[in-house]
Formats: sequence, structure tokens, C-alpha cells
Amino acid sequence: MNRLAGVTSPYLLQHADNPVDWWPWTPEAFEEARRRDVPVLLSVGYSACHWCHVMAHESFEDDRVAAYLNERFVPVKVDREERPDVDAVYMEAVQAATGQGGWPMTVFLTADAEPFYFGTYFPPEPRHGMPSFQQVLEGVSAAWTERRDEVAEVAGRIVHDLTQRSLVHGGEGLPGEAELAQALLGLTREYDEKRGGFGGAPKFPPSMTIEFLLRHHARTGAEGALQMAVDTCGAMARGGMYDQLGGGFARYSVDREWVVPHFEKMLYDNALLCRVYAHLWRATGSEVARRVALETADFMVRELRTAEGGFASALDADSEDGAGRHVEGAYYVWTPGQLREVLGEEDAAFAAEHFGVTEEGTFEEGSSVLRLPSADAGADADRVARVRAALLAARELRPRPGRDDKVVAAWNGLAIAALAETGAYFDRPDLVERATEAADLLVRVHMGDVARLDRTSKDGRSGGHAGVLEDYGDVAEGFLALASVTGEGVWLEFAGFLLDIVLQHFTGEGGQLYDTADDAERLIRRPQDPTDNATPAGWTAAAGALLSYAAHTGSEAHRTAAEGALGVVKALGPRVPRFTSWGLAVAEALLDGPREVAVAGPVGGELHRTALLGTAPGAVVAAGETAGETAGAEFPLLADRPMVGGAPTAYVCRHFVCDAPTTDREELARSLGASPAED
Repeated sequence: MNRLAGVTSPYLLQHADNPVDWWPWTPEAFEEARRRDVPVLLSVGYSACHWCHVMAHESFEDDRVAAYLNERFVPVKVDREERPDVDAVYMEAVQAATGQGGWPMTVFLTADAEPFYFGTYFPPEPRHGMPSFQQVLEGVSAAWTERRDEVAEVAGRIVHDLTQRSLVHGGEGLPGEAELAQALLGLTREYDEKRGGFGGAPKFPPSMTIEFLLRHHARTGAEGALQMAVDTCGAMARGGMYDQLGGGFARYSVDREWVVPHFEKMLYDNALLCRVYAHLWRATGSEVARRVALETADFMVRELRTAEGGFASALDADSEDGAGRHVEGAYYVWTPGQLREVLGEEDAAFAAEHFGVTEEGTFEEGSSVLRLPSADAGADADRVARVRAALLAARELRPRPGRDDKVVAAWNGLAIAALAETGAYFDRPDLVERATEAADLLVRVHMGDVARLDRTSKDGRSGGHAGVLEDYGDVAEGFLALASVTGEGVWLEFAGFLLDIVLQHFTGEGGQLYDTADDAERLIRRPQDPTDNATPAGWTAAAGALLSYAAHTGSEAHRTAAEGALGVVKALGPRVPRFTSWGLAVAEALLDGPREVAVAGPVGGELHRTALLGTAPGAVVAAGETAGETAGAEFPLLADRPMVGGAPTAYVCRHFVCDAPTTDREELARSLGASPAED
């Protein structure tokens, strides 16, 4: 019996009609394996994973394979986005055993959840040196039946090796000027001067690296750091990874030139990139950065917002093409003939040149990914807008990619921060409202009476899975950004609730942090990863939120915890800067103070907006009226800081030293890093 029908994960629901007798990850599944004396097949993937869909179609929908699997195994299906702790533990084992990892992840376990055989995608027939999935099942079943002692020995050795790995500690001391300079030098060595970005193919959007570069430039004036950020953002905005019609970014570029993307669109990429482009505009006044930030924000609201006010996880890479096949990129790519059908001969020729559509095609079967191959500032803007609108309207009639409607707390936290700041910078109160509605959903559905976070929800119903460290760090980050923009101190209070849980349940000795709480489900190893990947690590996300909260409140406990967590950045930042970038960005804030800005005056007023547009790394902003008995009750920074002469007044402090209060916008801008966008 397939047991996935009642779950909240869209990925698991995609497998609810498989002939495989899937179980979700539950103790009952392992009890069943023990009762039947069979191994567990653990299959881990996610909704927007192309090869997960391929393996499902080839193997899990095959009645013959399913019958064999059901007879000899207990099959367990896990959504990696819903259970990142389970995914992290077994991915570590897969990578240790095979030297590589990825999804779908296929792991065979004992009834004690100990792994003994690993893989990723297995084809239906042997190919390219890979055994077929059926051969793997038969081999594992034979080993379980005929060589049980060997299986037990392998499983025991793997678990022993994992648990004996030294736990990550915070390290000795704080990252300083030397470490940040070394990290910048390391990034310079990996930088692609010709094409922008870092490393070779595939190229992933380096959101957190760009945030570090912008902060480093703001603090030190290093022009090389700013240039890498500007050129990389420009290359991504012109490339195929950016949706030139509807806005928003695909997951990554398969090539070094940013031509062909992997077409799935993830909430976390778009939230991080929206914020980065908004910050790039804040630093440079770039019109391209402004356009991309707003278009990406509008994409998130239009395409990913759920009926409950949260943001869905992803759009699939695949969709139906004109021949009824499910094909990657079908929704997004164009041929010259398709352009002519929509635009007519003259506009089609113009669009083909403008967007790089060729007769040969830049993708598959003669189709091309839309991009801007030349930075032609002289193109007829009205004509471009008309062509874009016509193509977008025509594309809307195509079968749409599937959407994973699961709301992930961490990724919604990133979206809240991005939308709140973008809305404030560009006078778009609707975006701030969407951020507030998403925050309301997290409070109502994801937070319990004691402020413990659930990781996911769907259709307004919690998935029941405990939040991990990245959920607490990213949601707190979002709440803190929302508090600064709206002047509503309740969001600062909610951030404090979450960060107190981090101190109580996720923090170990010497500043080390764990990805799961001390009272979470016990796995074969308590996961702990301080490196940033597609999103900030829980470790560095928590460090940043702790530092900001301490700046807002003066809490020594939160400041100490942030500094303890940043010790790992001192150790890793100079060696692997691309994978410690958010930690490096937080370290920039620490070196700069971060600055504490109190604006006594109207929320949304000129002085408040100037404070928000300051480029000083990690500066925190509190704004609101300061008269009366409740002054400072919501924002400690506002206590005892009146308006001077009845005019809105700003107070700026750092390192326990305060500037003289000012009512002058230009003086405030200079003290926080003048914004070219405003000058």
C-alpha cells in the first residue's frame, strides 16, 4: 500500500500513485523493515529535480520493478527540502563512499537506519558503465540474504566513520582584516574576467559572494571588489539564466557563458538575487540593477505567491511542448519560426537579433534561450517593450511548468527580507505588504506557542517537520529587515523569540552550531555544516541574525553567540571563500560595527529612507516616534532619543561611540555611505 496520499509535500504527492508501496520517513517504516527482515530503500529528491522525475518515470512507475521492490524492501521516499536533516546525513555518507553526490539520492539502509549501499540516479537499463536499477535491487537483495554479516560490518563501519568525524567548532578568534583580504584574493583568482562569475561550468549565481563584495567595497573602498560584483551581475542579467520576458532567475547556467540555464526556478535563488541587485543599485545607482531587482520581485509575487500569502518553493524545469512531451525548458525557449508567428516578419527579425535567437539554436532542436548577447543601450526601448509584451502574452498560452506549492520557512525568510527592502528602496509599498503577509503566515502557521518553527506548510497546513537552523536564521533575518522597513517592533520581538531558541537548542560549546535542535529526532549523526551552498548555511545565517539583533537590542548574549559562530569563518574564509561568502559578509558587518541607526521621526520619511539606503555593512535601522511613555518599548535604539527642534532626527552609533544627532539627510548619508542612487 502506498502511504503518501495524506502528506503535505508536493514531491511526495507526485509519487502517491506509483505502484511502489512508498512510506514517508517515519519510525513505523523502520519497524516494518525489522518485522519483515528486509532492508530499507531510501529515495531522496525534490519536486523541481529533473532526474528525479526521469527515474520516477523509468523505474518507480514500472509495475515489474515496483513488484520486486515491494517484495524485498521497505521503500521510503523523502523530500530533501522538507527534511534537510535526513538529506544532509545520508548525502554525507554518499559523498564519503562515492566521492560525489546529487539527486535523486538512492541509499539502502538497515532497520536501524544505518546505510550500507549508495547511489544517485540509476537507469532502467545498464548504460555508461552504470548498472540498471533492477540490477542494483537484485544485488542488494542477494547481499542482504546471503552475506548479512558483510552488510552489517559495512553499515557499522560507515556509521562509526561518520560519528567519529570531528565536529566543527567555532575556531579560535574572529575573522579580521587579514582573513577578509585573503578571501578577496582567493575570489580574484577564481574570477572569470571575460565572462563574469566564478569558476567554470556549470556556473551558479554567486549571490552571497556578491553581497560580500559589495560590503567589502563599502567598508574599504576596494574598487576591484565592486567591479567583480558589477560585471557578474551584468553578465547574469544579460544571460539565459535570467528570464528576459517574465523576470526571475533559473537555477544555474550549464555553460561558462551564461547562455543555457537549467530551467527550474527556485524561490531561494530569486530572493537572494532580488536583494543583491537591490543592494547593487543602492551602491551604484545602476538602472539595470534597479530593473532586475524589481522584475525579480514581481516574478516572485506573480508566479510563486500562494493563496495563503506565503511563497512556493519552485517552478519545474520541465513542461509540455507542442508535441505533448514533457521537455526541459519548453515553456521558455523560442525558434525563429515561433517569433514570426507571434510578431510578424519585421519585429521577429528585430527580436531574434535583440534576444540572440538563431536558426541553429542555442539550446536543443533548433530552439534558443532568450538573452541579451550585446549590451546595446541604443535599442529602441519602446519597440523592445512592445516585443517583450507580445512574446510574454504568447508564452502565457503555453502549458506552464509545475509548481511546488510547499512553503519553506527559511526560503520565505529570504523572500521577506528581499521584498521588504526592495519595496522600501523603490517606493513600492505593495512589495512591503507582500513581505508582511508572508511573515504573518510564518507566525500563524509555522510558529507554535513557544516560537518553535515548523519547516514547511502547504495550503495553510503545517507539514509537522521541525525547523532546522537555517529556518531560524533566515526567518529571523527576514523579520529584522521587515522591522527596519516598517517600523513595527513586533517583528524585532519575533526575531528575538527565534534567536533565543537558537541559543538554547542549536548552540554547542566554543561557538559551534548544529543544524538540528538538541531535542530533534535523533539520526545516525547530528548534522552540522558551516559552509554556504545555494543558500546561506544555517550556521552563517544564524550568525548574521544574532549580530543584527544584538545591534538592535544591546544584548551581550546574542553578540557573544554571533562572535563565537564567526570563528569558523576565520578558519574557512581564506581557504574556501565561495563557500563561506555569507559568513564573510557577516564578518564585514562585525568589522564595521555594525552601525546602529535610530531615526526619531515618521516611518517612511526622508530621513528613514536615507538610513535604509546607507551602504555601511549590516547597519541596523530603527524608526518611529519617540515621544511618550512607550518610547523605546518596541525598538530599544529609539529610547531617550528625541527629535531635535521638532524635526526628524537620526542617531548613528558604532563600537560604543555615537555621532552627534543630525536632522540633515546629506550628513546622515555621508555617515552611512552615500548612495549614488540618491545623490
